[in-house]
Amino acid sequence: MIDESEGVLDRPAPGPDFTRAYGTDPNQLIDVHLPPESATPRGFVVFVHGGFWRARYDRVHARPAIEALIADGYLVANLEYRRVGQPGGGWPGTLEDAVAGIAAAVDLGAELGFDAAQPVVAGHSAGGHLALWASHRLGPDQIGGVLALAPVVGLDAMQRAGVGNGAMADLLGGGPDEVPERYREADPAANLPIGVPVVVVHGSLDTVVPTEYGRSFVQAAVASGDDVTLVELPDIQHFGLIDPLSSAWSDVSEGLASLTGRGRG
Repeated sequence: MIDESEGVLDRPAPGPDFTRAYGTDPNQLIDVHLPPESATPRGFVVFVHGGFWRARYDRVHARPAIEALIADGYLVANLEYRRVGQPGGGWPGTLEDAVAGIAAAVDLGAELGFDAAQPVVAGHSAGGHLALWASHRLGPDQIGGVLALAPVVGLDAMQRAGVGNGAMADLLGGGPDEVPERYREADPAANLPIGVPVVVVHGSLDTVVPTEYGRSFVQAAVASGDDVTLVELPDIQHFGLIDPLSSAWSDVSEGLASLTGRGRG
């Protein structure tokens, strides 16, 4: 089957209204995208991009999704972070940046007066991992919920299965038998409950982050007492979840709306 989201990573989309640094490294940045004045305000989203935490994937590829979100009335903070292959990236810098960057975005949203005390953190793929991991640490006083799109969870099992061509070992500095404590600390599935509402959206045809890992995470999170919903989409592959032209986008939008507590207009 041809991926209906083919080309989304390179599709042009508008840049941010402004950018704010949350650290001294040139990758510790937040792009802020403001909704048009004509849009009905819907809420505040902090978006964390994916790419298996690797340097060659940056926040720019998330802009088509962000363009659709701001058109729908959301203020969006698009987070950049130090990635594997860059100074300070990997363990623990990438994970520390997720916490620091999301916390800074929360403060920035409050500064803009956009009902931002409890934003939804949305993340795709490795960004879903970072969204879950950081939101667990920041807690419900700062985070209203997590929209995890094909999240990378179950790091030990994924590394052993070869998901991401060794991405977990690259992030954590070794395999699960070499640095087991890092796998436990870095894996949202090993640090339950998350403590905030979560919606996991996963395509049944995802071969980049197979759907079985999303299912397993949701089962474990529900057993821990978390408020977690799984939305599994037939005939959807990995990148359809961040493509506003994909048939998956309406489900992504509904998942986000359920977390913001606002119905779609």
